[in-house]
Amino acid sequence: MVSSTSSSAGSKGITILGATGSIGLSTLDVIARHPDKYHVVAMTANTQTDLLFEQCQLFRPKYAVMVDHNCAEQLDAKLRSAGIETTVLSGSDALEEVATLTEVDYVMAAIVGAAGLLPSLAAANSGKRVMLANKEALVMSGKLFMDAVKNNGAELLPIDSEHNAIFQSMPASGQHGVKRILLTGSGGPFRTRDINTLKDVTPEQAVAHPNWSMGQKISVDSATMMNKGLEVIEACWLFDTPSAKVQVVIHPQSTIHSMVSYVDGSVIAQLGNPDMRTPIAYALAWPERIDAGVDELDLFDVARLDFEAPNFERFPCLKFAYEAHEIGGYASIALNAANEVAVASFLNKQINFTEIPQLIENVLEQAPTGTPLVLNEILVQDADSRERARLWLKNNKKQSTAL
Repeated sequence: MVSSTSSSAGSKGITILGATGSIGLSTLDVIARHPDKYHVVAMTANTQTDLLFEQCQLFRPKYAVMVDHNCAEQLDAKLRSAGIETTVLSGSDALEEVATLTEVDYVMAAIVGAAGLLPSLAAANSGKRVMLANKEALVMSGKLFMDAVKNNGAELLPIDSEHNAIFQSMPASGQHGVKRILLTGSGGPFRTRDINTLKDVTPEQAVAHPNWSMGQKISVDSATMMNKGLEVIEACWLFDTPSAKVQVVIHPQSTIHSMVSYVDGSVIAQLGNPDMRTPIAYALAWPERIDAGVDELDLFDVARLDFEAPNFERFPCLKFAYEAHEIGGYASIALNAANEVAVASFLNKQINFTEIPQLIENVLEQAPTGTPLVLNEILVQDADSRERARLWLKNNKKQSTAL
């Protein structure tokens, strides 16, 4: 990675929320290729002190945030020892602070899960260009988030490869002639595995995605296709579309990142190699384009493109997502919270793979109807849903012990 230690006149200041994750690393790679266009103002991490220190050495941000206070102290000591004048902040409140700085033009929102909601929303309320890689923000607070974008003059550009592809395939303005969104997904590592053996799936197998290099949580979500379910909800909010007009298409090659079907019979698709630097570069430079460091797609090497409909028996989490969006925002919050607890429990080997949807279904059944309109209601529902998920885990463990 080429270093980028100073800003040029006219370059855009960027805060990267989640700099040490896969999206953060890819973002820094693209930024480093264009030091005349972009400079890093702030970057954040949870506990990866050593990696964030290396990134600070390369990019010399004005601020670095460690959510963990002890890690922040360690980072500060390392930076001082190296003579790097980056100010270290700590705690979750600092995430919102660096997302709203006046010298920041763009915010890459790449913190995984519900933890990314508040700083992403803060960036929208501050009128930033929000490059959204945190789908949970819209799943939890779709109306609130979209209203914040509209009312504060913010720009919202999706980073998920699928939503970025839809954005590129949509009309320049409005949705004139759009019939349906075709949201593609690889089907994950267990697309053809015997359903009766899914209970034996290990965390190591679940995180081994066949096409994409991703973090553990999103890799498990891909294996259950909950990731695609969350993306259905995200697409509904991003493109003001009912879920009935969002069709999931399993496409194992991950070459077509998504499509838009039009009333005249046309289908417009965005294709490319499975590399997150492409949508990141598009969001950074939009409405222009810049080099992302991604190899050109070789259609002769791809050779074929396959498509199939998803099987809800194999992927019940996808069905739950459609149902949750129809029920309303409270259900979507419950879906996301229960999934986060379930995935963490699976990765810790507390439950097996097929118990992930069982836990989610139990919590979803207890969710109220309707949609919360204020942030506090969203946070309360998230907390309540996590407690219900933990209660299910506790009761399930007792039943397993009794057997």
